[in-house]
Amino acid sequence: MVDDDLIWERVKSEGGPELPLFRVRFDFMRHPQRAQTFKRLVLEAEDWVNVVALTSDGRSVMVEQYRFGIGELTLEPTAGMVSAGEEPLAAAKRELLEETGYGGGQWHYLGAVQPNPATQNNLCHHWLAQDVVAVQPPAPEDGEAIRVHLMTLEELRGAIAAGRLRHTLALSALSRVYALWEPRA
Repeated sequence: MVDDDLIWERVKSEGGPELPLFRVRFDFMRHPQRAQTFKRLVLEAEDWVNVVALTSDGRSVMVEQYRFGIGELTLEPTAGMVSAGEEPLAAAKRELLEETGYGGGQWHYLGAVQPNPATQNNLCHHWLAQDVVAVQPPAPEDGEAIRVHLMTLEELRGAIAAGRLRHTLALSALSRVYALWEPRA
C-alpha cells in the first residue's frame, strides 16, 4: 500500500452517455488532503496505435485527412484504434494496410504514451515499420477520406515548421524515430 498524500480515493462511479469513440464514466473522488469529494470525468477508450512506416528509400508513409475536432486537414502517420481482443501489433498492421495500402517490412515496438491522462484511461502504442511496400490500393473505412504522402525527413520538418503537422500523438511517434527539430542555441 502506497502512503501518499496525493492519491485520491474513488468513492463511487457512475456511467455516462455512450459516445462513438469513448465510454463516459463519472468518478466521485475524495481529495487526499481534505474531506471534499469531487465529480471527475473519465473517458474510457480502447488503446490506439500510431505507425511510423518507412519505405526502403527512407521516406515516411504519411496520411492527410480531415479532423472534425479542429475542422482542418491534418498530416500524420497512420493511426487507429485497437479493436477489442486485438493485439496492438495486429491493429498497427491492419491500420497501415487499410489507410495506405502499404504492408510487409520489419516491425519494432517503440513504446506507448498516455494520450490525455487527465481524462482518458487508454494508451497509444507507437510502432516503427521499416522497408514497407505498397501491396494493395488503400481501403479506408467508410467514415474516412485519406490521401497518402511519401515524405523525406526534410519534408516532415518543413511540414512541422509550416504548422501542417501538429498532432501531438503523431509528433510523439515520429520523434521516436527522427530528430524532428534542430537544437536551438
